[in-house]
Amino acid sequence: MKTCIGYAMCGSFCTFRKAVDEMKKLKDNGYDILPIMSDTAYSTDTRFGKAKEFISEIENIAQKSIVHTIVSAEPIGPKFMCDIMLVAPCTGNTLSKIANGITDTPVTMAVKSHLRVEKPVLLCIASNDALGASAQNIGKLLNTKNIYFVPMSQDAPIEKPNSLISHFELIEESVKSVQNGIQPQPIFR
Repeated sequence: MKTCIGYAMCGSFCTFRKAVDEMKKLKDNGYDILPIMSDTAYSTDTRFGKAKEFISEIENIAQKSIVHTIVSAEPIGPKFMCDIMLVAPCTGNTLSKIANGITDTPVTMAVKSHLRVEKPVLLCIASNDALGASAQNIGKLLNTKNIYFVPMSQDAPIEKPNSLISHFELIEESVKSVQNGIQPQPIFR
């Protein structure tokens, strides 16, 4: 039976290409994909691409419609719709909501629903304030059962000293670790 990854995307638009490329790699390597998008990710056109084009590409890769409402995300856990929930990219906003139990987007509902049945959640951070306002939330989640992180590092320490970005190319390796209940190490590279 294929491992199903709930692949949730938030509004770090500059990382969408990396996120979609990694989704395709996972699909090509035999994983089943349940695509999920936040309201913002689902509906916003940016200089990095048009929402409708990303939606079309993602649905083509996954061969499923995108979960993009709170109502459609709620049954993910109780119906055991996926084995691992991956949030890639995970913005500082979404990270903070997860850490503080705020469930007001399709992505945060998908995470909450998945955690309700004690399944693993893997966060792939992309945030300009991860070492600032969001640092306390990373600390909180590092100590939360069933929460894991794709290894990360500062992406531009001089220009953006509080910014962290996960190594998207380590998503599949991280998924394999999480399947065994192991946090990929080192977390900060």
